[in-house]
Amino acid sequence: MEKKTIVVIPGSNWQIPIIKKIKSVGLRALVVNPYVDSPAFSYADGHLLSDMFDSDTVIKYCKAEKADAIMSEECDIAMPALAEYGKALGLNTLSPADAHLFTDKYAMRDFCKKLGLPSPEYKMCYSAEEAVEFFNELNVKMIIKPLDSNSSRGVFTVESSEDIRKHFDEAISYSRVDKAVLVERYINGNEFTIDGIKTPDKHYSLAISEKRHFKHNMNVASELYFTHDNASFDYDLLRSINDAFVDASGLKFGLTHAEYKYEDGTFYLIEIAARGGGNLISSDIVPYLSGVDNYAYLIDCSLGNITSPDFTTSPKFNKRCAVLKFFETPMCGGVVDKVEGVDFLENNPAIIAHKFNFKIGDTIEPAKNDAARAGFYIACCESKTELDYLMMRIEEKVHIICRR
Repeated sequence: MEKKTIVVIPGSNWQIPIIKKIKSVGLRALVVNPYVDSPAFSYADGHLLSDMFDSDTVIKYCKAEKADAIMSEECDIAMPALAEYGKALGLNTLSPADAHLFTDKYAMRDFCKKLGLPSPEYKMCYSAEEAVEFFNELNVKMIIKPLDSNSSRGVFTVESSEDIRKHFDEAISYSRVDKAVLVERYINGNEFTIDGIKTPDKHYSLAISEKRHFKHNMNVASELYFTHDNASFDYDLLRSINDAFVDASGLKFGLTHAEYKYEDGTFYLIEIAARGGGNLISSDIVPYLSGVDNYAYLIDCSLGNITSPDFTTSPKFNKRCAVLKFFETPMCGGVVDKVEGVDFLENNPAIIAHKFNFKIGDTIEPAKNDAARAGFYIACCESKTELDYLMMRIEEKVHIICRR
C-alpha cells in the first residue's frame, strides 16, 4: 500500500519535530523552503526548493506529488498561505477566514470586542501622524506593532510622539498584507502564554506559562515557566477566556498558542495563533504537561480523520512543570570565546532540549527580538521543587564567555 504524503511548510528548525512525527507514523513527509541548506530537508523524504508563498509552484508540486495533506506548525506567517493551498487543493486546513483572524492583530482586537472580552484601547494606524494623534488622545504609555509579523519583529513600546516617529517606519515594514500598525494602550502587569488544542466540539487549554522578560528589552521573553496552577493568578479564569475566544471562532481543528497580560484583576489577550507555541513548546512541553499527543491529532485531522476526543488533562499530570529558558547575552555582548557547562546540559535527563544560536568566534549582542536570542534550554520535572533546583544548578554551571 502506497504511503500517504504530507507536505510541510516552511522548512526551518521548528518544523523538524512535525516532520519526524509524520515519518514515525509511517507517512511520507515533503517540505518546501527556498534555501538549499534548509535544516528540515535532511529529515524529509523530499523537498521543493521554493518560497512557500509562491502559490503556483507550491500548488503544482502538491498536485505532482499527490499530496494527501498540507500543514504547518510553529509558524504564524505560513497560515494564510496554508489556508490558500488547502482551499485550492481541497485539503483539510484552516480556512482563509481563520487564517486572517489568527494572524491579524487588529482582527483579534475586534473579535474580542465583539465577544465582550477585555481589550485595551486600540487603533489601526496607516501613518506616524495618525499614531501620534491617537497617542496624544490617550496620553499614556503605548505599544506599536505590525499587524501580522512574528517573533516580536517591529514591536516597540512608546512613551512619546518622538518614540512613535522613530519606530513607526520599522514597525510598518513588518506588516505583510495591510501596510498599517496596531497602536494600543500598554498593559502593565504579568504576561502569560497558553497552548491548546481545538476539536470540532470544543477547545482545550493544555499548558500555561508565566513569562519573564529581558531587562534590556521588555518585549522579548527570557523565560516561560509552565505550571498547571498559580497561587497568585487564577488559571481557571484564564483558561475560560482563552477557550471562549477559540470556541467562538470558526476554527474547526488545530493547535493554538496565545499570549495574555494581567492588569488590575483582568486578563487581556495580546495575540493568539492557530498553531503551536514555538521553540518546541508544542512538540515537547505540551505533551509532557498534558499527556496529549497533539501532533498525532493534528496529522489525523489534516488527513481528513477529524474526530472530537476528550483532551481534558488527567489529574495525574497536575504537578508536572516545565521551563523554556533563554540564555542571557553576557555584558553587552561581544565575541564568544567559549561556553561553560555544555556537558551538564547534555547529560541531565530532565533537560530535554538545548540550543545555542551561535558558534565560537561569533559576535553576539543582547536580543532585539525573539528570533535574535542567544539560545535556550527546556527542562521538564515532576514537581516545582525539582525544577527550581535544576534551574539554579544550570545558572551556576552554564556561562557564555565573551570578550569585547
